Amino acid sequence: MLNTKMIGSRIAGVRKKMNMSQTQLAQRLFISPQAVGKWERGESMPDITTFNRLAEILNVDLNHFSDSFRSEVTEETIPEPLAKPSDELPSSGKQEKKPAWDMSYGNWVDADFSGLKNLNEKFSSSNMQRCKFIGSDLSGLLLKSNNLDGCDFSGSDISSSQIQTSSLDNNLFKESSLKQAKFLRSHVRSCDFSGSDISGSHIQSSHLGNNLFKGSSLKAAEFLKSHIKSCDFSGADFSGVNFKSSAFQQNTVANAVWNRSAFIDTQIDDIVFDGILEDCYFENCVFNWVKFQNATLTNTFFKNNRFKRMKFTDCQADRITYEFLRSGKADLTGITLLTS
Repeated sequence: MLNTKMIGSRIAGVRKKMNMSQTQLAQRLFISPQAVGKWERGESMPDITTFNRLAEILNVDLNHFSDSFRSEVTEETIPEPLAKPSDELPSSGKQEKKPAWDMSYGNWVDADFSGLKNLNEKFSSSNMQRCKFIGSDLSGLLLKSNNLDGCDFSGSDISSSQIQTSSLDNNLFKESSLKQAKFLRSHVRSCDFSGSDISGSHIQSSHLGNNLFKGSSLKAAEFLKSHIKSCDFSGADFSGVNFKSSAFQQNTVANAVWNRSAFIDTQIDDIVFDGILEDCYFENCVFNWVKFQNATLTNTFFKNNRFKRMKFTDCQADRITYEFLRSGKADLTGITLLTS
């Protein structure tokens, strides 16, 4: 629990050591001097965005304001005072160093972090419920051993982030960027990734269930030793995707794009493929109740021995694809050979 009296005292202490008046600080923050006075008396507290700016102006780590931020700041971190209260803050000519936050081990409920930029902070081992990160910059974020439930990351940049041994339930990631993100040993359930860019992401030893990926880009994504079940990938782009040693079960893939997509040592159950499959690759896969319906298959290779539970309806295939299926003793009823 944040102590407003202690936070106010620390704000006042650093401000006075810098010979800065409440009015000067207020001007830098674009607020009233009365608001600064209320903070220092412990009557109110800055919001999280203002805390960030306040730490930059006073040139201290954000954690200095409260022990709840796990601060290890010492007196040596407090800057030298200014020559006169009326002087402007000196410029070192160097780029200001961003305060290093560590929001780990917290219990964040109904917090609003929307719009924050360059938030390369750690939220490891935290419980987050119904928090908002709408339109935030979370690129490079590390989430480890977290529990996220009912949070909204819509329109955020979560690219190059790492999500490890975490549980994500009922979260919104609509139209977000998760490019090059890594999911490791995590459970992702009932989340909405519709319209998001998940290209180049790496999902390993994870479970994805009942999620929405409608219209999302999964170009060059890799699923390794993962279980993907009951997800809706309608209209998703699977170009260059690679499923290896995984299970792909009971998912909806209507109108999805399949180009240079690969399934290797993967179990595929109760899936209906439609549209165009071009330059795709199925090797040592187990098919159970898999249907290709109104599909066109070109340069698609099936290196499998068991096709008994795979059915083709109103499909077309080029010669090389047709011969691969025939050599595997697939039921070619429902496939028409394409003519050049």
